[in-house]
Amino acid sequence: MNVLVVNCGSSSLKYQLINMSDESVIAKGLVERIGIEGSVLKHEIPGMDKVVIEKTMPDHKVAIGLVLDALVDGNHGAIKDMKEISAVGHRVVHAGEKFSDSVVINDEVIEALEECIELAPLHNPANLMGIAACKELMIDTPMVAVFDTAFHQTMPKASYIYPLPYELYEKYGVRKYGFHGTSHRYVSQRAAEFVGEKLEDLKIITCHLGNGASLAAIKDGKCIDTSMGFTPLEGLVMGTRCGDIDPAIVTFVMEKENLDLAGMNNLMNKKSGVLGISGVSSDFRDIEDAAKEGNERATLAIEAFNHRVKKYIGSYAAEMGGADVIIFTAGLGENSISNREEICKGLEFMGAKLDVEKNNVRGKDAIVSTDDSKVKILVIPTNEELMIAKDTQALLK
Repeated sequence: MNVLVVNCGSSSLKYQLINMSDESVIAKGLVERIGIEGSVLKHEIPGMDKVVIEKTMPDHKVAIGLVLDALVDGNHGAIKDMKEISAVGHRVVHAGEKFSDSVVINDEVIEALEECIELAPLHNPANLMGIAACKELMIDTPMVAVFDTAFHQTMPKASYIYPLPYELYEKYGVRKYGFHGTSHRYVSQRAAEFVGEKLEDLKIITCHLGNGASLAAIKDGKCIDTSMGFTPLEGLVMGTRCGDIDPAIVTFVMEKENLDLAGMNNLMNKKSGVLGISGVSSDFRDIEDAAKEGNERATLAIEAFNHRVKKYIGSYAAEMGGADVIIFTAGLGENSISNREEICKGLEFMGAKLDVEKNNVRGKDAIVSTDDSKVKILVIPTNEELMIAKDTQALLK
């Protein structure tokens, strides 16, 4: 069984074609800067040179089409015909309380996901565009939706309930859901294997850091808290999202700037975060380049991001009564040596000591803490695709 996994982010798209008989990757790739100048598709087949396709990609539908073309291309394709793809597994960000587990996609599921767009305005539309493109080009291929919220369903009620009138939770499901659950689940399992410990015996803080970013507190193998909330807007400073702010700012800014609800929602989701602070970009690589050139606002954006990550690490250590492992994953967490170093400065009080030399690593499993560090600090590349493929296989069997 070959499963094509499609993972659409707000400005990126990752994909893998996986042979589930041995979980080997037949082809994989990454589309970056969707909707941003400089869009690029990087397509790989094991044992062959990477193919780089630079082409304007204004939206995810165009990006999906280029991915499917690459998979069947006569020169660098992995398969001869789309019929060799048995199923498609889609990462979907938010399902509200409609779905708490992965589900086979049908018209009712799509309708439910459309109803949840207001909860994840940056991602659910991208997820739905990916589903629509695959349905159009792969008419008879079954598809599965795997939700970011599922892993966080183990949170105790005290962690997910908001201090609002309880009726709002009962009537509308207003509560913390959490996201990036597939990533947090994978890296926590992989970290336990990597250090030779049982997942159930560890207190783990997972840091999924990218354009979208979140942390999770995982105790005894279960998520007990996470930084994103009712929507992916809560928590850390992100690429274009503000994260935690004083709620009173919302009505204050709406009045001062004469914004309606849609305008304020757009401001918080698409014009804030490191983009809003720096005025440069939502891409951390662009911001780092600007900071090196002396741009003070770019430097401030990086400092604000690192500060918020460090604050959440400390709070989760307190919540779990300590930590055994801190994991850095996703684009920024796996690849930014400087961000990891700055985030870990000052964590020595809780027994977390970063080794600067070991930390000089990108994109591979590594222990980057000192030998005498009580808390192991790890870099673990995430593999949401494999988790999604497993769920897809299990449902369709």
